[in-house]
Amino acid sequence: MLVVLVAAAVTFLVTPVVRRLALRTGAITAVRARDVHTAPTPRLGGLAMLAGIAVATAVASKLSFLSGVFSGSASPLGLAVPWAVLISATLVCLLGMADDVWDLDWMTKLVGQVLAAGFMAWNGVQLYSLPVGGITIASSRTWLFLTILLVVIAMNAVNFVDGLDGLAAGLIAIGGGAFFVYTYLLTLTASEDDYSNVASLIIACLVGACLGFLPHNLHPARIFMGDSGSMVIGLVIAAAAIIVTGQINPAIVSQRQAIPAFLPIILPLAVLVLPLLDMGLAVVRRLLKGKSPFHPDRMHLHHRLLQLGHSHRRAVFVLYLWTALIALPAVLLVVWSLPAVLTTFAVGAVVVILLTLGPLRGRRAATSSSTVRETTVKEEASP
Repeated sequence: MLVVLVAAAVTFLVTPVVRRLALRTGAITAVRARDVHTAPTPRLGGLAMLAGIAVATAVASKLSFLSGVFSGSASPLGLAVPWAVLISATLVCLLGMADDVWDLDWMTKLVGQVLAAGFMAWNGVQLYSLPVGGITIASSRTWLFLTILLVVIAMNAVNFVDGLDGLAAGLIAIGGGAFFVYTYLLTLTASEDDYSNVASLIIACLVGACLGFLPHNLHPARIFMGDSGSMVIGLVIAAAAIIVTGQINPAIVSQRQAIPAFLPIILPLAVLVLPLLDMGLAVVRRLLKGKSPFHPDRMHLHHRLLQLGHSHRRAVFVLYLWTALIALPAVLLVVWSLPAVLTTFAVGAVVVILLTLGPLRGRRAATSSSTVRETTVKEEASP
């Protein structure tokens, strides 16, 4: 909790400074044809989020409780895993800042993402096995490739879904909070004398940064996170997922019979399910139309909610609910029986579906003109 509070406080206090920097450097999201926001808005919010993560990591390194997290290293450079993740996050933040200021082409961004993910994988954040049956049938190069691929996908998935004020930061805060509970419970199960672990620390830093940024980013947003933010939070949550998914000891977990063996795979997917779904649908949709997967459009999930008649804030709230509906039951599998979790999920799904489709009752016709015109919808540097 101390790490969360430090990350949140630093991010909250640094964001106004970053906003002024964005205005001076011209890192501003103009009003584009696919947007309906009426005023240019500064970006670079990712720089403030990185500052929160960095300071929280530095504070954590001085806490005796977390000393074990920073002592071991599988890095050729002798870096502990949290420092390797922070350096990689810094690299993608700098890449995102350059894109926020100069609008880099997609190939340049992709190369930069691969290099940052490769650095992190080279320094110990890498898949070595899958937790179902301890699958290790693959060469080291294959695992390295899969690690880089997953990190790049996560970064771009968060970037795709970041289309409404407060959406990406809120989704990751909710999903990351559930992920934190899971990683901590996993540590209690797998270790009797040391309850600290790398994944919990990384997620705590990330959740704190998202919470600190949200007050500045909620509708109407005073600053956008930009690519510098979406890529940072995508990389960091992917790092935590990789650490949990590919580096736990399935034998210890199954012996305690407290956590289903398949859960380490399901939960990371549950946290990122909306970003991944939105990105997948966008890629398929654009390819079927003969366009580039990176060609922007106004058919994202958040656009569809606006077309149903939701206001900006209510559309964001609905997507928050969907993230909670998917992520929280996965965590409840740790402490509840499967029938109880399925029952809870079914009841929650009915409620969320009703809230999602509610505006269809007599409002849909009116929203095509008034709601879209009055609602600020932002899509940052990438679609």
